[in-house]
Amino acid sequence: MTFKLGLTGSIGMGKSTTAQMFVEEGCAHWDADAAVHRLYANGGAAVGPIAASFPTAIEDGAVSRERLKDIISADRGALRKIEKIVHPLVARDRQEFLQNTTDDVCVLDIPLLFETGGDQAMDAVVCVTVSPQLQRERVLSRGTMTETQFDAIREKQLPDEIKRDRADYVIETDTLEHAREQVQAVLAEIRKNISHA
Repeated sequence: MTFKLGLTGSIGMGKSTTAQMFVEEGCAHWDADAAVHRLYANGGAAVGPIAASFPTAIEDGAVSRERLKDIISADRGALRKIEKIVHPLVARDRQEFLQNTTDDVCVLDIPLLFETGGDQAMDAVVCVTVSPQLQRERVLSRGTMTETQFDAIREKQLPDEIKRDRADYVIETDTLEHAREQVQAVLAEIRKNISHA
């Protein structure tokens, strides 16, 4: 039986880098964002249902994230409708991945894990964190969003301190070395518990 380790953390906290460290330590890895990309791609399972509700969201046979953003900003109820279509498809993608993995630990990389109640389906949850200053610096240094956009995203996410309180493990990603040591310690504990179960 694969141990399901939920991985979460707010924007700019180092989740992708930490996920890669778990992979390097021999864990399977499922990424919710990547699953959504597959569902939105040409021939993806979300294209038909989204086209039925929001025909203007489709571009070249795929769901356009840019067009979805425009639809959501113009229609308050759109996001809820889109989530009703996409969340079950993402859950099915995750279930299929878990059924096909033989690794002892599977890291399930889900940005909105607590917000969507996904933590209930995990055996344990790890939250990545850094100081608010470092978080802001990381995100803004990417050059992909403004401070206003960053603040808007942070507003939608559960505050970092609540995520840390609710998680079974917290990994501080202030440096790569420090993060890797914590990843190894978390896995050592989980694997010890699995072997004693």
